Amino acid sequence: MIESTLAKDSLSHRGSLRVFHADMNVAESLSVAQNIAITDDGGNLLSFVRMEGTKLLSKETAISKVMTTTSIRQAMGQLNPTLELELIVAAGGSLINIEGGQALIVANYCVGATGVDSGTGQQGIVIANAETAALISEEPEL
Repeated sequence: MIESTLAKDSLSHRGSLRVFHADMNVAESLSVAQNIAITDDGGNLLSFVRMEGTKLLSKETAISKVMTTTSIRQAMGQLNPTLELELIVAAGGSLINIEGGQALIVANYCVGATGVDSGTGQQGIVIANAETAALISEEPEL
Protein backbone atom coordinates (compact mmCIF):
# COMPACT_ATOMS: atom_id res chain seq x y z
CA MET A 1 0.00 0.00 0.00
CA ILE A 2 1.36 3.43 -0.97
CA GLU A 3 1.65 5.73 2.02
CA SER A 4 1.26 9.01 0.15
CA THR A 5 -0.52 12.00 1.60
CA LEU A 6 -1.75 12.99 -1.83
CA ALA A 7 -4.00 11.13 -4.23
CA LYS A 8 -3.20 12.65 -7.64
CA ASP A 9 -3.74 16.41 -7.11
CA SER A 10 -5.94 15.99 -4.06
CA LEU A 11 -5.41 15.48 -0.35
CA SER A 12 -5.61 11.81 0.65
CA HIS A 13 -6.97 10.47 3.92
CA ARG A 14 -3.36 10.10 5.13
CA GLY A 15 -2.67 13.72 4.23
CA SER A 16 -5.77 14.84 6.11
CA LEU A 17 -4.52 13.01 9.19
CA ARG A 18 -1.11 14.73 8.92
CA VAL A 19 -2.87 18.10 8.70
CA PHE A 20 -5.20 17.13 11.54
CA HIS A 21 -2.31 16.24 13.87
CA ALA A 22 -0.52 19.50 13.08
CA ASP A 23 -3.74 21.41 13.87
CA MET A 24 -4.24 19.57 17.14
CA ASN A 25 -0.65 20.19 18.25
CA VAL A 26 -0.88 23.93 17.60
CA ALA A 27 -4.34 24.22 19.19
CA GLU A 28 -3.08 22.42 22.28
CA SER A 29 0.04 24.62 22.42
CA LEU A 30 -2.27 27.67 22.34
CA SER A 31 -4.49 26.07 25.03
CA VAL A 32 -7.59 26.63 22.92
CA ALA A 33 -10.15 23.96 22.05
CA GLN A 34 -11.09 23.94 18.37
CA ASN A 35 -13.37 22.25 15.88
CA ILE A 36 -11.21 21.23 12.93
CA ALA A 37 -12.59 20.25 9.50
CA ILE A 38 -10.46 19.10 6.55
CA THR A 39 -11.56 18.52 2.96
CA ASP A 40 -9.98 17.35 -0.26
CA ASP A 41 -9.90 19.61 -3.33
CA GLY A 42 -13.52 18.76 -4.19
CA GLY A 43 -14.92 19.78 -0.80
CA ASN A 44 -15.35 16.20 0.47
CA LEU A 45 -14.99 16.12 4.25
CA LEU A 46 -12.02 13.87 5.08
CA SER A 47 -11.54 14.62 8.78
CA PHE A 48 -13.42 16.38 11.54
CA VAL A 49 -12.77 16.64 15.26
CA ARG A 50 -14.42 18.51 18.07
CA MET A 51 -11.98 19.11 20.89
CA GLU A 52 -13.54 19.11 24.35
CA GLY A 53 -14.67 22.58 25.41
CA THR A 54 -15.49 24.08 22.01
CA LYS A 55 -18.34 26.53 21.55
CA LEU A 56 -21.73 25.01 20.68
CA LEU A 57 -22.20 26.38 17.15
CA SER A 58 -18.54 26.36 16.12
CA LYS A 59 -18.93 22.91 14.52
CA GLU A 60 -21.11 24.36 11.77
CA THR A 61 -18.84 27.38 11.41
CA ALA A 62 -15.72 25.21 11.00
CA ILE A 63 -17.45 23.17 8.29
CA SER A 64 -18.71 26.33 6.53
CA LYS A 65 -15.18 27.77 6.66
CA VAL A 66 -13.63 24.68 5.08
CA MET A 67 -16.29 24.48 2.37
CA THR A 68 -15.86 28.17 1.53
CA THR A 69 -12.07 27.88 1.53
CA THR A 70 -12.22 24.83 -0.75
CA SER A 71 -14.47 26.76 -3.10
CA ILE A 72 -12.48 30.01 -3.28
CA ARG A 73 -9.06 28.33 -2.93
CA GLN A 74 -7.66 31.01 -0.61
CA ALA A 75 -7.54 31.90 3.06
CA MET A 76 -10.80 32.92 4.72
CA GLY A 77 -11.58 36.55 5.46
CA GLN A 78 -10.33 37.71 2.05
CA LEU A 79 -13.58 37.90 0.10
CA ASN A 80 -14.39 41.27 -1.40
CA PRO A 81 -16.66 42.94 1.20
CA THR A 82 -18.77 44.58 -1.50
CA LEU A 83 -19.61 41.15 -2.95
CA GLU A 84 -19.75 39.20 0.31
CA LEU A 85 -23.52 39.34 0.89
CA GLU A 86 -24.28 38.52 -2.75
CA LEU A 87 -21.94 35.52 -2.67
CA ILE A 88 -23.44 34.27 0.60
CA VAL A 89 -26.97 34.48 -0.80
CA ALA A 90 -25.90 32.83 -4.09
CA ALA A 91 -24.36 29.94 -2.12
CA GLY A 92 -27.54 29.38 -0.13
CA GLY A 93 -26.02 30.70 3.09
CA SER A 94 -23.28 28.08 3.24
CA LEU A 95 -20.47 30.48 2.28
CA ILE A 96 -18.92 32.62 5.03
CA ASN A 97 -16.08 35.14 5.23
CA ILE A 98 -14.59 34.64 8.69
CA GLU A 99 -10.88 34.04 9.44
CA GLY A 100 -9.87 30.48 10.24
CA GLY A 101 -9.95 28.69 6.90
CA GLN A 102 -6.90 27.92 4.80
CA ALA A 103 -6.43 26.43 1.35
CA LEU A 104 -3.78 23.68 1.32
CA ILE A 105 -1.47 24.50 -1.58
CA VAL A 106 1.20 22.03 -2.72
CA ALA A 107 3.27 22.69 -5.86
CA ASN A 108 0.82 25.45 -6.89
CA TYR A 109 -2.21 23.11 -6.62
CA CYS A 110 -5.00 23.48 -4.10
CA VAL A 111 -5.16 19.90 -2.78
CA GLY A 112 -7.70 20.60 -0.05
CA ALA A 113 -8.58 22.97 2.73
CA THR A 114 -9.09 23.29 6.43
CA GLY A 115 -11.54 25.15 8.63
CA VAL A 116 -10.89 25.87 12.29
CA ASP A 117 -13.36 27.44 14.71
CA SER A 118 -14.02 28.06 18.40
CA GLY A 119 -11.15 30.38 19.24
CA THR A 120 -10.35 33.80 17.85
CA GLY A 121 -9.80 34.48 14.18
CA GLN A 122 -6.10 35.08 14.85
CA GLN A 123 -5.79 31.69 16.59
CA GLY A 124 -7.45 30.05 13.58
CA ILE A 125 -4.94 31.70 11.25
CA VAL A 126 -1.98 30.48 13.35
CA ILE A 127 -3.35 26.93 13.35
CA ALA A 128 -4.16 26.97 9.62
CA ASN A 129 -0.69 28.21 8.67
CA ALA A 130 1.03 25.52 10.75
CA GLU A 131 -0.84 22.72 9.03
CA THR A 132 0.08 23.91 5.56
CA ALA A 133 3.74 23.89 6.57
CA ALA A 134 3.38 20.36 7.98
CA LEU A 135 1.86 19.06 4.76
CA ILE A 136 4.37 20.70 2.43
CA SER A 137 7.42 19.80 4.52
CA GLU A 138 7.17 16.09 3.72
CA GLU A 139 5.53 16.05 0.31
CA PRO A 140 7.35 15.96 -3.04
CA GLU A 141 6.13 18.09 -5.92
CA LEU A 142 3.12 16.72 -7.74
